[in-house]
Amino acid sequence: MLQDIPPPTLREASPCVLETERLMLRRPTLADVKAIARLANDRRIAENTRRLPHPYHEDHAIEFVRGTASDDRGTAFLIEKDFAPIGIVGVDWGEAATPELGYWLGVEHWGQGFGTEAARAAIDFTFEEFDVEHLLAGARVTNPTSRNILEKCGFQWSGVELHRFEALGSSAPVDRFRLTRSVWSSLKNWASSTRRER
Repeated sequence: MLQDIPPPTLREASPCVLETERLMLRRPTLADVKAIARLANDRRIAENTRRLPHPYHEDHAIEFVRGTASDDRGTAFLIEKDFAPIGIVGVDWGEAATPELGYWLGVEHWGQGFGTEAARAAIDFTFEEFDVEHLLAGARVTNPTSRNILEKCGFQWSGVELHRFEALGSSAPVDRFRLTRSVWSSLKNWASSTRRER
């Protein structure tokens, strides 16, 4: 039974910064609220992200940042390029047995490979720091770009489900994906992310 499964444990409980070839990922702070709200307040993002409301206000960003501060797993990261925020990536631990990767980028940063780079760093962090055997992810069926990111990260398609999207006020079909620890290990040659303790 799911309630009998203990939550995954963090091997090292210190805040960290993830660095990739072009990006830095760190825990968001209240100083980032305006930038997060500006980036997230675009209907094109909200329509492809289940939990983002539209319009997206600074109050939403404050609630998000405060929620990440109370997350002892530290698996939500602000994505920065040249010290400027460009999006968010993280793992949702709502169900301990089924952690789920999620991400979004500001529209002006689409199509440059940042999504794949940030997702790989978050995946590496999760598998290196937590005792989990797989990660889940989803992409709205009308969002082939997100599907491509997941496939480039080694996720394998597992079916289609209906999920509610807050910005749509309704449900929409979502391609579901799964990445196992063994597949991740075999693909680890992407090795472009490192971690720096803070």
